[in-house]
Amino acid sequence: MSKQSEDKKWGMVTHLAALTGLLFPLGLVLGPLVVWLLKRNDSHYLDVQGKRAINFQLSILIAAFVVTIFSALIRPLVVIAFLLGIVGMVYAVIAALQVKKHANYHYPFSLKLLR
Repeated sequence: MSKQSEDKKWGMVTHLAALTGLLFPLGLVLGPLVVWLLKRNDSHYLDVQGKRAINFQLSILIAAFVVTIFSALIRPLVVIAFLLGIVGMVYAVIAALQVKKHANYHYPFSLKLLR
């Protein structure tokens, strides 16, 4: 297997690891974090994609947490917090498909917490 196809495969795994959020909410971040920690030194591409996945999923997690706090005052906001988690997973799949094409995917509205 070539280096480029290996990078592509692990790049997809990095983004799709956010789907562990289906099992437990922190999986959104912990899944990509584990893959990134294991593969970040293998190539610059994997390092960059891992940071982007973690930054985006952290952004989603923070937004969902804030909305959940405010839902104590405004009950319908709980639905928005749930939808944010779904959005995080949908964008993870979109990112994985873009990485499959070996695109340099950038998530929308993502905080730059890891540089």
